[in-house]
Amino acid sequence: MGKVLVGLSGGVDSAIAAYLLKEAGYDVTCAFMRNWDSLTNDDILGNPTIDDPVCSQEQDWADAKSVADSLGLELLRVDFIREYWDEVFQRFLSDYKLGRTPNPDILCNKYIKFDSFMKFAEEKGFATVATGHYAKMGHREDGTALLMKADDRNKDQSYFLAQIRRSVLDHVLFPLGDIDKPQVRKIAEQLNLSIAKKKDSTGICFIGERNFRQFLSNYLPMKPGNMFDIADGRLVGKHKGVLYYTVGQRKGLDIGGTGPYYVIGKDVVKNELYLTDEAHQEWLYSDQCLVSGFNQLADFSAPLKCHAKFRYRQEDNEVEITQVSEDQYLVSYPETIRSVTPGQQAVFYLDDVVLGGGTIDAVYRNGKDLMKTIDEQADSFHG
Repeated sequence: MGKVLVGLSGGVDSAIAAYLLKEAGYDVTCAFMRNWDSLTNDDILGNPTIDDPVCSQEQDWADAKSVADSLGLELLRVDFIREYWDEVFQRFLSDYKLGRTPNPDILCNKYIKFDSFMKFAEEKGFATVATGHYAKMGHREDGTALLMKADDRNKDQSYFLAQIRRSVLDHVLFPLGDIDKPQVRKIAEQLNLSIAKKKDSTGICFIGERNFRQFLSNYLPMKPGNMFDIADGRLVGKHKGVLYYTVGQRKGLDIGGTGPYYVIGKDVVKNELYLTDEAHQEWLYSDQCLVSGFNQLADFSAPLKCHAKFRYRQEDNEVEITQVSEDQYLVSYPETIRSVTPGQQAVFYLDDVVLGGGTIDAVYRNGKDLMKTIDEQADSFHG
């Protein structure tokens, strides 16, 4: 067994990943990535001071150190604050400004955990890295590495890994790919690790849990505006800023006495949010979408019938993909799917193998761009 550098986050998953590799005979070293700190962002990056007192990373560092000490493993510490700000957070904000709904975890995996961290590992003499993701590595008969779904389908995180470079697959291990979360917790408890009962992290990658709308308002100021019922143009309420809402959203609209309503579109220029009610949910459904920036992780030929997820935790959907340019695919699903949203990721699977993924650029229904159809409907009731 060779040397491996494990990304130790301070959580239970990466802790048990490190333990399993050590038990398997690998020469294991751990590293903690520090990527977000409001004060450091201000001092180093020259950003305006933000009232953002929440920062869990020092506690995470302490937890990671406790785990490494318990397992008898060396723990390194590396800062990727500038890389995270430039490659993840700025891209995240840029997409939000366009009215899109990006996925920061996918950006984080692409640019930090499986790029900056991989380069750091190479500089330290490691040819292989490992993380606590729930995913599996497989191989074709010719030895080509494949990214696959984890055995624990409830925790499978392959969706978030679809944008990592194909070239890194030969240098990655996912020790949790064939065990489930209850087993991970049980091992941590048997080892008496301090983080055995620590709850799973949620929220923005490396930034953590917080009031998302309030946090985002530090960087994208609130601009209240009108919410309209797309069916008849009625003004049904006021929003706090169109950038803070996503297609399909039902909660948090603050419309009293009527509803429920669902977000179906938004106009960033007009600062208007468009909704539909229970009786007109057809506005939420599409039958095709255009996916751009496709990152191919396995060989295949299009057209191809396969499965796709258009957001995490979604059931697999039967689709057919047709290539329209070097990195663009038209995805068809005649049975229609709800709330396929521009800016989010579409990830494609053939059985358990991840074929790749890309960004949803446009959504269609009956051959028409659904967002443009919504805009035209809105223009009609504005006169």
